[in-house]
Amino acid sequence: MKNIHCKVFGHDFQVTRHVTYHVKEYACKNCKKQLTTSSNGGLTDLTPKFKEINDVLERIYYKRTTRVNRQPINPNLLVFKH
Repeated sequence: MKNIHCKVFGHDFQVTRHVTYHVKEYACKNCKKQLTTSSNGGLTDLTPKFKEINDVLERIYYKRTTRVNRQPINPNLLVFKH
């Protein structure tokens, strides 16, 4: 019965996971079909290969965004005096 609703009215996708700013994972509310953002910006089925790619991409993205905030900034680094 769940698939009939999707065949008649189309899928009702909701974001289930934010991998990065541009890459997200989606799941249909009715039939639980899962999709992800592909490399060209379109949607593709969430296979185990894409799931692993998203895990690695999220780990790299998290390290890159948090590393900038953790390093202390030297106040004398860019001081120009004339």
